Amino acid sequence: MTVDRKALSRRYKDTPRPMGVGVVRNLTNGRVLLVSSRDLPSMLNRQRAQLSLDAHANRALQQDWNALGPASFAFEVLDTLEPADTPDYDPAEDLEALKALWMEKLSPFEPDGYHPRPA
Repeated sequence: MTVDRKALSRRYKDTPRPMGVGVVRNLTNGRVLLVSSRDLPSMLNRQRAQLSLDAHANRALQQDWNALGPASFAFEVLDTLEPADTPDYDPAEDLEALKALWMEKLSPFEPDGYHPRPA
C-alpha cells in the first residue's frame, strides 16, 4: 500500500482546527490558566512545551510545574467555537467573548488562579 503524502498533507491543511477556550489545570491545588486560540490543540501543546522547556511566561505556573512535575497538570478543552459559514469570518471577537465568559465563570485570578487580578 502506497501512502500519498501530498494528499495527506492537503487533507490535514484543509481540515479546520478546533478553536475555542482551554485550560492548564494544576491538579494539586486547582489553580488554572485560561487560553484561547484559533487552533486550540496547538495552543495547549505550546503551553506544555513551554513548561517542559522552563520557558513559560507565567512564572507562578512555571514554578508550580517545576515543583510538582507534569503529572500534576491537565490540559483541557473547555469550550469550542464553530466557525461561521461566511468566507471572511474572523473569529477573534468571538474567541475574546468566549474567553471573557470563562474568565467570569472560573475567576482564575491570583492567588486562586494564574491570572493577575484586573485593575
